[in-house]
Amino acid sequence: MIGQKRAKDQIERMIGSGRIGHAYLISGAAGVGKTAFALAFAEAMNGISNISDLGTETSSKKSSWFSHPDIHVFIPKPTSANTEDLRERLELLAKDPYEIINFSQRPSLHDESSSKNLQAFYPIDYFRDEIRPVAKLRPNEGDRVVVIMTQVETMRKETANAFLKLLEEPSDRLMFILTTESYESLLPTITSRCQHIPLGTLTQAEVEQGLVDIDNIDPDDAKYLARVANGNYAATRFFDVKKLKQNREEIVEFLRHSFSQDASALSKLSQDWQSSNNIEGLIAITNLLEMYIRDLIVYKETENEKLVTNVDQIDSIKKFVKALNEAKLENMLSHIDECRPMLRQNVSPKLIFVVLSFRFSALMRGLDPYISENENWKHLPAFVE
Repeated sequence: MIGQKRAKDQIERMIGSGRIGHAYLISGAAGVGKTAFALAFAEAMNGISNISDLGTETSSKKSSWFSHPDIHVFIPKPTSANTEDLRERLELLAKDPYEIINFSQRPSLHDESSSKNLQAFYPIDYFRDEIRPVAKLRPNEGDRVVVIMTQVETMRKETANAFLKLLEEPSDRLMFILTTESYESLLPTITSRCQHIPLGTLTQAEVEQGLVDIDNIDPDDAKYLARVANGNYAATRFFDVKKLKQNREEIVEFLRHSFSQDASALSKLSQDWQSSNNIEGLIAITNLLEMYIRDLIVYKETENEKLVTNVDQIDSIKKFVKALNEAKLENMLSHIDECRPMLRQNVSPKLIFVVLSFRFSALMRGLDPYISENENWKHLPAFVE
């Protein structure tokens, strides 16, 4: 597993002491390995040596969690998903514990260019028909029945209330392992009944090492990808380096067009990004944009080329810094941060980038955006005119 030494040590101490709880909640940012950690934890509880090497502690002949009768994994699903859709995704996860299988990030397994954002959640019938019956089972051949539920922040209110009853009255030898990207949004009555295991953000070095050692990516490419990753190993390993570098060239053009407010060029570039990228690809573009602006800040303050990440773009960085001496670069970064949640919420990517360009146009001149944040609707008419 990639990184997470503190959390690994926590689990080892807990298993070593024999003090096993009935519910654990693993939290952390996207792509840091919450699902992989949950699967490794479940395997360890039932003596499977797979994701983790249990050595002499191995007690099961099963090759992984996927083939073990006492480990059950559930993910949020859209209303259109069927049993086969879910099984196909779990089969991918069995081959690779860091595989992206959730419907919101990866709407289609067969069309990687699909950017349609499917709303996935735990409806009450899903809980009643599939999850609750499993929680009533007794262990077949393992130490415990382990029920893994990922992204539990997507549970509907009625589902969360029904699930709470299971947590309040757990059966013997039953363990829940939950994962979430939004610990604060969960019901306190649920979090208070779980032992919390927070996972930290992966460092650039950890992501780079994982890309080289596990994914066999060229070291130079891995170093570049790790810089773009923003701590998200799971998504970064599937990035196309060549495409990312092309996007980086387009980032420079985006900033130039934003400054000059070239409406035609901005519209075309934003449309191209929307048409040729899924959600994770669009997030990667915002990461590239953030990385480039951080380079502008670093070079502006230090004039030290060795501290620049995009060192092969040093000429354009020098030109920007010279031309944008009054630019509010830190403010530009905060506006990029605001874009990412909107991209995940199915807001039109083209409109997001167009509005961002309007804000950048003012900020690069040392001014506040011409249109206030509570009047975002004014951007599009202005662009059309």
